[in-house]
Amino acid sequence: MTKKIWTLAVLLILSFFITTNLPKRSPTSDRASPAMENITLGYSNWSGWWLWEIAEQEGLFAKNGVNVKLQWFDNYTDSLDALAAGRLDANCQTLNDTIAKVEEAVDGEVVVLVNDNSHGNDKIIVAEDIQTIQDLSGREVALEEGVVDDFLLTLALEQQQMSRDDVKIVNLETGAAAAAFARGLVDGVGAFPPFWLTALKREGSHELISSREFPGAIPDLLVVTQKLIDERPEQVRALVATWFDILSFMEQNPQRAAEIVTNLVGITSEELKLFQSGVKLFDLDDNLLAFERGNEMIHLNYAAQKIGKFYQEEIPLIDEQPDINSLLNSDFLPR
Repeated sequence: MTKKIWTLAVLLILSFFITTNLPKRSPTSDRASPAMENITLGYSNWSGWWLWEIAEQEGLFAKNGVNVKLQWFDNYTDSLDALAAGRLDANCQTLNDTIAKVEEAVDGEVVVLVNDNSHGNDKIIVAEDIQTIQDLSGREVALEEGVVDDFLLTLALEQQQMSRDDVKIVNLETGAAAAAFARGLVDGVGAFPPFWLTALKREGSHELISSREFPGAIPDLLVVTQKLIDERPEQVRALVATWFDILSFMEQNPQRAAEIVTNLVGITSEELKLFQSGVKLFDLDDNLLAFERGNEMIHLNYAAQKIGKFYQEEIPLIDEQPDINSLLNSDFLPR
């Protein structure tokens, strides 16, 4: 009897030891390898980038076999700095900001996906007496120098054979710029949502132009480090594939998708519809066209050259044009 009890005790101890030393699986990543490293993906307050939360909530990352840690940034600029410094594996950012940062990125930066194009969400809002681009001559326009709305204004001026020198740029953070315009301190403002809502509170104010008139000028992207591509290319492919699953989920489950997004950013369903109407979400065909070489703004190579010239000549932020071949990589798009 004593021998049986001793044997049973030994078996119980061995069972406990084996069980407690088994590798632990993430409850949210059942279909991903438990030993697989996380990809840390930064995202921030732009309507096209909110959608990554759907993948988190609905298990779409796990479906594609990739472990993703989403990192929200209240301050978008902080996300740019984090990717450039190598503290992120991937980030959601514009083509403008990618080009501005690519020279200082310690692990390299590569565009692998277009999430969307701004299609009206970036606006130049002006006072009542300004009706044309020419009317901006000599007037004060508040905006963040070097960001997308500065580039939008530059394109609009160039279209009318004008330049930034023809207006008086007041360099302010976008929220402060919108507030200054609303108080009547400047004549115009360049802003993205939700800040142009503040600008439009000024009596008589109105939209002069928007990104809708300049298709392809402001692409919003998924950018990964070259290090991630070199070390884990299949994970990059899985991350890109997840985006297209997000779009499919939204089409099949619009109410649930809206619920996830409105809960994330604390807006109403009406505000969500307003902000989403100002972007064009990019499916696979849109991406293939964007990565195709061309001589129009809808092609990333051409847009990158225009933006590079802007940063060299108008806002001296870079020393030379980016290497398009290393900046843009469509290899991870599903074929």
